[in-house]
Amino acid sequence: MQREYRLKKRKDFRRVFQAGQSFANRQFVVIQYGRSPSGPPRIGISVSKKVGNAVIRNRCKRLIKEVARHWVSHLKPGTDYVIIARNPVAQMDYKQVKSSLFHVFRKGKCFVSKPSE
Repeated sequence: MQREYRLKKRKDFRRVFQAGQSFANRQFVVIQYGRSPSGPPRIGISVSKKVGNAVIRNRCKRLIKEVARHWVSHLKPGTDYVIIARNPVAQMDYKQVKSSLFHVFRKGKCFVSKPSE
């Protein structure tokens, strides 16, 4: 994912957690926070230590980043998103992660235009 689309700073994560609106299913929680009407959407990823060891957590993050990379142009501009992976993600493959994340993003009305599945 390109640098302009990354949410990295602690204060930005904190702002999203405190003032954002969340949507969830069994595998993911997505929290969105409308920053400003201009600027690119930014995405942060969080995988708890409860999910597995470091290898598994990093694999989950790589899968989520790859899905998000394809969708970032379809997300609302000026909005910050934090994607929190829950325990079942550790056993999921790319297609399952993609469909589950699509479900949560659609539930939260995060898309401006429909991404290709």
